Amino acid sequence: MKPALSLLTACLLLAACNSPAPRLESGVVATAAWQSAGAAQTLQDNRQWWTRFADPQLNALIEQARQGSFDLAAAVARVKQARAAVTVAGGPLLPEVKASGNASREKLLRGNGYTQLDADSDNKAVDYFDASLTATYEVDFWGGRAAAYDSARESLRASEFDRATVELTLLSAVASSYVQVLALQEQGQIAELNLANARQVLELVQTRFDAGSATALELAQQKSLVASQQRQVPLIRQQAQDALIGLALLLGQPVQQVQVNRAGFDRLRWPDIGSGVPSDLLSRRPDIARAEAQLAAAQADVKVARAAMLPTLTLSANLGSGADAASDILRNPFYTLTAGLVGPIFNNGRLSAERDRARARQEELLSTYRGAIVNGFADVEKALNGIDGIDQQRQWQDEELQQAQRAFDIAESRYRAGAEDLLTVLETQRTLYAAQDLNVQLRLARLQGSVALYKALGGGWQAD
Repeated sequence: MKPALSLLTACLLLAACNSPAPRLESGVVATAAWQSAGAAQTLQDNRQWWTRFADPQLNALIEQARQGSFDLAAAVARVKQARAAVTVAGGPLLPEVKASGNASREKLLRGNGYTQLDADSDNKAVDYFDASLTATYEVDFWGGRAAAYDSARESLRASEFDRATVELTLLSAVASSYVQVLALQEQGQIAELNLANARQVLELVQTRFDAGSATALELAQQKSLVASQQRQVPLIRQQAQDALIGLALLLGQPVQQVQVNRAGFDRLRWPDIGSGVPSDLLSRRPDIARAEAQLAAAQADVKVARAAMLPTLTLSANLGSGADAASDILRNPFYTLTAGLVGPIFNNGRLSAERDRARARQEELLSTYRGAIVNGFADVEKALNGIDGIDQQRQWQDEELQQAQRAFDIAESRYRAGAEDLLTVLETQRTLYAAQDLNVQLRLARLQGSVALYKALGGGWQAD
């Protein structure tokens, strides 16, 4: 009995000494500041970043997306699965207790019976009743069970971070699609106004042609411009409807149930966004946190694979009782204690291959973790660079639009007075329309740039 107790004591001591492996470092060093000169150093609280655009319609759409998105609902369901997996993985850390009860009857139908039967010609029916309580526990002295539990917990954290990533991606896509719908509606209004303007010039050219002061070439040129402008109107309407369908898809609703107010684009203003320093990003991007949790889970899986290559000790205790009559079932109690030591001897390299696969998976996820960090830095740099470039373009584009409008007004006035040819009017018309359309595009790019920066900074998410 003493050798068995010594073995059990050694196993329990090994289990007590087991400790989780230290986390792997990414090895990626964050720079002291962003490259963009206009990046603000103070990182703001962006947990509800969409409200900073001060657009109630956008706020409502964000809430609809949270309630109706099937992608987000699927991510929530994956978190529930991972939470249940943690409970499953934690089960073997404590003894498993089972209760059982049995009742049997053995009856001889004819003959005298034989030696393997309890029933015979004198006692043709034999009843037997028993009940038992069994506890089984596998001693985790190699830490494999605890490592499996740690892996499940890290997988749960990765699943929760994945849900946050899905939500951040969804909400930024809703905001970006929303401003795109507004921009296309604005471009449609500009196209209709330019079409009406081109028709007015066509009426003037037609009047002058009828009076003999305009040529057939000038009339044909203006009709061609009107047709070109007319063609743009249904094209932009189609693009706006496609964008609205895409927005409805993100909301998880039919497009017929999604309405966007056309008067919102001019009122939208982009907020000032503090980007902080690159090191802040490591705790504010859910995709980086997910990659880190997946790496930690893989590290625990390596320990599980190593433990599977070593012997296992299983302890069990059984408390039972039996009788020939149901009323006496608890009058004959007994107990049984067993201990079993099992170790792998030959498995054709399967266990070592499982360990090697777990190590390779860990190496893969370490590279994925490093890539997630570098990609996060790049996302912020690109968003900041894009905003800086768009702001510089808009400074000159405002002047371009003003001068294009002034040139067209002068050319049209001089053409009415007969002091300018139609070619100049046509050129100023095209220039004005292009400048107006570019103005909308730059505003859209600036708004989407702000959304992209919020997303790149993690959208206000922060690891607990």
